[in-house]
Order: sequence, then structure tokens, then C-alpha cells
Amino acid sequence: MNPDLEKLVRLHHVEVDLKRVEAELAEAPRLRKEIEDRLARDRARLDAAKVALDASLKARRQNEAAVQDLETKRSKYKGQLMEVKTNKEYTAVLHEIEGVERDIKAREDVILDEMEKAEALALDVKREEADFKGVVAEAGKEKAAIEARAATLGEEAARLRKERDVGAASLPEDALALYARVAKQRGTGVAEARDGMCQSCHVRMRVQI
Repeated sequence: MNPDLEKLVRLHHVEVDLKRVEAELAEAPRLRKEIEDRLARDRARLDAAKVALDASLKARRQNEAAVQDLETKRSKYKGQLMEVKTNKEYTAVLHEIEGVERDIKAREDVILDEMEKAEALALDVKREEADFKGVVAEAGKEKAAIEARAATLGEEAARLRKERDVGAASLPEDALALYARVAKQRGTGVAEARDGMCQSCHVRMRVQI
């Protein structure tokens, strides 16, 4: 085989390998983003569980405070029972006390509901925290693997670029220019011929005598 042709074939193989390596290396940012997106989704689920728990605890505290105010109000009305002068006034105060006690009962029912709700939500938060911890650990491993692979690919790409440049520099300018022109037009500067057929464009070659 012509020495220059051998160099061109080698240059072609180096460029094919370089394109493959660079293509894989270019995937690293997408893979990193996928991991970050997955972490963000899992973090959002954990945050939502915490927000729901906080809302339940807040509702419980608000109702407990309201019950205290109502109990103070009831005590005030009970004190007034000792001061009323007529049956009508006594009945009116009793009616107020009954209304307050209904409000207290309703608030206490809400408090019990929120206590049960908060207990379930606390379990949800605990589960989500455990799941997120596992996701973070797995993401860390995946990131480390991506970075290690990217470093290896970066070194390989640098080696191939150097080999490509050295190979290109060893070729005559006209041969290199022809190679570059053909590669630009057909996507490859050289192609394998088998049984008189070009394996790239599938055109039968004329025998040169």
C-alpha cells in the first residue's frame, strides 16, 4: 500500500475514534443535569411533606389557642351567672355558655384530627428523609463515575488530537487537502473497498491498470 495512503487510513481511524470519544464526553453535562433534576424532584417531594406537616402543626396550635380563649370566655360567663338578677338574664347567659362550649367541642375535634394527621405526616417526612438520603448517596456515586469517565475521555481525546495532528503533519499538503475535501463532502476521507465495491457509497470501482 502507498505509504501516504496508509497514513491517511490511520488518520481516518484516529478521527473516527476522536469523534466517538468527543461525542461521549459531550454527554457528560446532560448526565449531570439528569442527576440534578432527579435530586430536585426528590427534594421537592421531601419539602412538600415537611410543608404539610408544618401546616398541620400550625393549625393545631391555632385551634389550641382558640380553645384557651373560649375557655376564658366561658369562665367569664359562668362568673356572670352569680350576678344576674332575673331568670331571663340567667337563661341568656346559659345560652352563651352553651354556644361557647359547642365552639370548644368543635375546636377540640379539629385538634384531635390534626394530631392524627400530624402523626401520619411525621411518618411521611421520616420516610421521605430516608429515601432522599439514599438518593443523595446514589447520586454522589453516579456523579463520581461520570467525573471519572469524563476525565478518562478527556485524556483519550487529548491523546487522539495529538496523534491526529502528528499524522496530518506527516502527510503531503495535497494529499491532506484532498482527504479534507472528500471528508467534508462525504463525511469520511477514506473508505474500505471490498470485492471492487466502496463500502461507504456502495459504488463499484473501476479497476486501475
